[in-house]
Amino acid sequence: QVQLVESGGGSVQAGNSLRLSCGASGYTSDIHTMAWFRQAPGKEREVVAQIIWRLGSTIYEDSVKGRFTVDRDRAKNTLYLQMNNLKPEDTAVYYCAARRRGAIPTIYNWWGQGTQVTVSS
Repeated sequence: QVQLVESGGGSVQAGNSLRLSCGASGYTSDIHTMAWFRQAPGKEREVVAQIIWRLGSTIYEDSVKGRFTVDRDRAKNTLYLQMNNLKPEDTAVYYCAARRRGAIPTIYNWWGQGTQVTVSS
């Protein structure tokens, strides 16, 4: 099992920045991929960014490319999401998730509790 705990959410004005963190504990050696998802009110949850834990390869959702950066510190077992030039449409609950080695690529096995990000215009 892997436990994930997010932090760093908050309320900001458009154009500002926030940095989310996600601490992983437990059998972290089982992690293959980590990701940030978000869910806005009335909308389906969507993946924002993904990172291969060991290699550091990243994938971003189109609307955040050039504004968000996902990174990790393997020594600290921590995932980050640097969000710059935030827009009101980025308002959502942001979730950290992890996929274990050997899992189906579309499935994330472990989830954090979520952290609220609110961007005002």
